[in-house]
Amino acid sequence: MKFSLMLNPQIPGSGYSQEENAKARRPIGRDTESYQKLLDEVREIAVHADRIGFDALMMTEHHFHSEGFEFSVNPLMFLTDLAARTERILLAPLGLVLPAWDPIRAAEDVALLDQFGKGRLRLGVARGYQNRWMNVLGQRWHASAARSDGSNSDNRNFDVFGEVLNIMKMAWTQETLRYKSDVLDYEIPSPFDGIEGWAAQEWTRTFGAPGELDENGKIQAVSVCPRPYQNPYPELWQPFTISDRSVIRAAQEDILPWMFTPNPDDHAAKARLYQEEAAKCGRDYKLGEHTGILKIVGMADTKEEAIATYGKSMQKDFAAFFGPFGYLEVLRKKEDDRHQPISPEKGDFKRMNEVEMALLGGPDDVKRGIQRMLDRMPDLEWFGLFMQGQQGVLPLDTVKRNLELFATKVIPEFSD
Repeated sequence: MKFSLMLNPQIPGSGYSQEENAKARRPIGRDTESYQKLLDEVREIAVHADRIGFDALMMTEHHFHSEGFEFSVNPLMFLTDLAARTERILLAPLGLVLPAWDPIRAAEDVALLDQFGKGRLRLGVARGYQNRWMNVLGQRWHASAARSDGSNSDNRNFDVFGEVLNIMKMAWTQETLRYKSDVLDYEIPSPFDGIEGWAAQEWTRTFGAPGELDENGKIQAVSVCPRPYQNPYPELWQPFTISDRSVIRAAQEDILPWMFTPNPDDHAAKARLYQEEAAKCGRDYKLGEHTGILKIVGMADTKEEAIATYGKSMQKDFAAFFGPFGYLEVLRKKEDDRHQPISPEKGDFKRMNEVEMALLGGPDDVKRGIQRMLDRMPDLEWFGLFMQGQQGVLPLDTVKRNLELFATKVIPEFSD
């Protein structure tokens, strides 16, 4: 098993538990001094994780977060900064929200980061669920936020995601690219019958990629440069797959799905679906292989100390911010009324522990939680630590101590 850290950057002092500071600096997301504190903390955590043995570091993409929470604007740029400061840890945007990107621009930027890190990139790709920014940045493709409800807008988001990824793959694998999309208002080149007036024709005929020019000197295709460092491109990951439709497409596209299904039996069922669908495409994975599970982890020397340190901060931020987006559904128990949403009051650390979304305790408590996953999926490939309620809420030394305990007491028990 391999271990990844899921960073969810937060401007220190912007959380629900520190609201007076956030109010005083409102909007704290535009406060430069506060943002610099975030950068300092995230950089220190990344270097620490690299040194103590974590295999990967992941970061999502969000925009317009004036509140200072989940403040991870453009993960490719952020991870480029971290790539220059680390040595061996894999770096993964989890994920790049494809319906908000131009496919060629995204393909170029991904290839650059892969080259900068000499293959340390794992590319997470996502659909985007937050409408405040997704509806703005996705407007070029008429793609609003994903809703996972089978509506017309949700299907449009699903189709745009697939087409942007398709074009990116062509840009990475084809020396010259000529393509007219049936899904997007997008053509390469534009106009599709050729770009006239290219001044450097002789230079391109001599040094450029074959097929870029026709006999009349019109641009008929483009060569997207550079190509990724990895051949043909970085391994693809996808967060946080729950619906069967997304699991099936991930299997068809050979995308590693990171799942947020806390119950070990439920997760095993999703992993089995992925395994079966991948086999139909000729990829024979063992149960749990090429999948990842994400859990909140809070460790201390004893369970009592862990609860005292992490319990309140986990519940307040998770319930207050993520609850309205539907994430409290992962806390649902069989005895809950299926017609009623899970209330924020139920989103405390006790329930997180009970449904196994959170592993909160001493080293042995955390190890038992991981073993319950492995009992059902012996070949589970990735385990992710969700840093929710920690960086930006708790003192930096506490966060680093949590990671160090995990790296020294837990990882050696399960690492290959």
